Amino acid sequence: MTIVAQTTNVSKVYKLADTEVYALDDVNITVAERDFLALMGPSGSGKSTLLHLIAGIDRPSAGTCSVLNFDLGKMSESELAKWRNQYVGFVFQSFNLVPVLSAQENVELPLLLTGLSSSARKTQARTALELVGLADRMGHTPRQLSGGQQQRIAIARAIATDPQLILCDEPTGNLDSASADAVLEIFHTLNNQLNKTIIMVTHDPHAAHAAKEVRYLEKGKLLPAGEKPKDW
Repeated sequence: MTIVAQTTNVSKVYKLADTEVYALDDVNITVAERDFLALMGPSGSGKSTLLHLIAGIDRPSAGTCSVLNFDLGKMSESELAKWRNQYVGFVFQSFNLVPVLSAQENVELPLLLTGLSSSARKTQARTALELVGLADRMGHTPRQLSGGQQQRIAIARAIATDPQLILCDEPTGNLDSASADAVLEIFHTLNNQLNKTIIMVTHDPHAAHAAKEVRYLEKGKLLPAGEKPKDW
């Protein structure tokens, strides 16, 4: 088994006045290559915090986070930025597209840091757009696209650099059921046909059903495999 991401005794503590609030409390999780893992739990359970630690967007207060054989705690902010651009694709709930850029230009954004030629960037962007079924929308701006199409553009942007790990934070949260199904089908293709490892935070049981494994967090604790929060 090839391990893609592993946290060891990871905690994340925020100070609120004189009180310490544990967003994550001694979390140990291992994600193997080609896994499709859904993280679920009540609001405030620590799902997004854990995802951000694995993405190197945030740092743990204690413990270690190793992703793709990199110890993220030993890397500088600039090193983490370069590492994310090369190895990680991140899909947000709110799309985060640049409104004045076309779909193709939005997808090309992470490629600007790779040193590829303009023609090579355009080719990779087109390939990513074809994979999400939007090659015919390359010249459209976000406001000319539906919410589902915007999220598919955001997925194309996330996979444009051919990352090994794809992280998704509520990727279907703003979508209707048909658009959500289209997005989940893309994740299925990425995982099963292109061998991408996917970690997805979601509140939606239907979205979680698309994953190969579901793990639950509650009050910053990762529950044992197969166990759900008491109120679920």
